[in-house]
Amino acid sequence: MGDYRKLTGYQKAFELALEIFQLTKMFPAEERYSLTDQFRRSSRSVCSNFVEAYKRRRYRDYFVSKLNDAETENAETQVWIDFSLAFGYITPETHQCLTEKNNAIAKLILFMINHPEKFS
Repeated sequence: MGDYRKLTGYQKAFELALEIFQLTKMFPAEERYSLTDQFRRSSRSVCSNFVEAYKRRRYRDYFVSKLNDAETENAETQVWIDFSLAFGYITPETHQCLTEKNNAIAKLILFMINHPEKFS
């Protein structure tokens, strides 16, 4: 059987979640239970939804459903990227870089949603 760790989307989402973890270590302490926590959770959830989808890929509807969840969490991650810029916690350059990475993940998720037969 395949290994979800070989999926490009999973790899990119995992790398982004690690980058977000490191980045949010520098956020103010008062954000610990709000922005920092939500930002980390949504980015990690993209990864876990990739895994859940891949492990049940023989069930097309479940596969697509979990990828839709990954897409939603990925969109939420973008909201936290935007808030981080608005609050001055990241630079415009970092915002652009994170947004580009997040958009690339979104494209990979959508490809998988639109072509589930390639993963069964």
